Amino acid sequence: MTLRLVEFVVAGNEASDLLPVRSAALLRAYGARRGFWTVLDEGPVERCLALLLELDDGEWTARHVVADAGVENGRTEDGEALAHHDGWVYVFGSHFGSKAGPLRPRRAFVARFREDDAAAGPVPVHVVRNSFRLHRAVNDALAGSPLTLLPPGERVRARFIVETLARGTAREKRWVSRLAPDDLPLNVEAAAFTPDGTVLLGLRFPVTEAGEPILVEVAGVPEMFTVEGAWPRALRAYVLTGVTLPGELTGFRAISLTSDGGYAAVIGSIDALGKGSVLLDDHPGGGDVTSRHVRFRLPGGASDDVYRLVGESVADLAPFHHVEGLAELDGRPFYVTDEDHRVALWVG
Repeated sequence: MTLRLVEFVVAGNEASDLLPVRSAALLRAYGARRGFWTVLDEGPVERCLALLLELDDGEWTARHVVADAGVENGRTEDGEALAHHDGWVYVFGSHFGSKAGPLRPRRAFVARFREDDAAAGPVPVHVVRNSFRLHRAVNDALAGSPLTLLPPGERVRARFIVETLARGTAREKRWVSRLAPDDLPLNVEAAAFTPDGTVLLGLRFPVTEAGEPILVEVAGVPEMFTVEGAWPRALRAYVLTGVTLPGELTGFRAISLTSDGGYAAVIGSIDALGKGSVLLDDHPGGGDVTSRHVRFRLPGGASDDVYRLVGESVADLAPFHHVEGLAELDGRPFYVTDEDHRVALWVG
């Protein structure tokens, strides 16, 4: 596959995920024929929204979007995944921590904003921080599933779970009741809503014992924003089979809807090389894994094997190790890669 590179500088930061703009009003406001949302790494969500736009004259440009999260300004970090639902754009935090741990409560959030609101003025962003409730729900779903998971490793458990519990206990945080010593740290990297309004969360970690990537279907995400005291529920876990090479460890990096009602995804390494990852200290085979573009469908009807999804390889994206976002639009693939201090969009 031949790809064309379009480079941007957006607030001196790199990008995560790629979500096509659906709002005609937003495109008209910028004089654009098409566009994508991306979320920039590390900072609070209201400072990390950006648009990558192809203008009516064919030129590409980037716009850093001004947003306001109200009382939650400055209280989140590490937005990783974007998804559309009912006119809203949802942003999911990684629910993870730094490369060396521990877990960070600021990353356990979901935010949303009306896409049409981005056509004019600062965008109001509603943030819900879940204080590890989603961590608890997903861990319980994984524990109750038929999947055999890769053990996290002693350093991972000590840095991400034991240390988080110790810090929370010392600071008398109520969220410590939602963590357990045998939990797995979650790294949410991808998300897509289903037609039923549930969300597929693609995990970069954990993976199965065979190194295959895991999805968890979660209900009740929109209700977090409309019903007081409502929290998401994990319905089931899936493993994506047939797209991981023997000996590899592959997690999800991106998920997007396809025009035929299926899903496209990028799978790749469980963490980045050369950045002090405790995950790779315990699982060194999980780093030197290049990205791959795949497709899959959710099962229809009852089946004893409902948790197992059969994937289809679309493109090997080697030599890229760091594809962070994917969109299939007008019959063409678009990818965004994680680059230092720039945003790189690759057009198929």
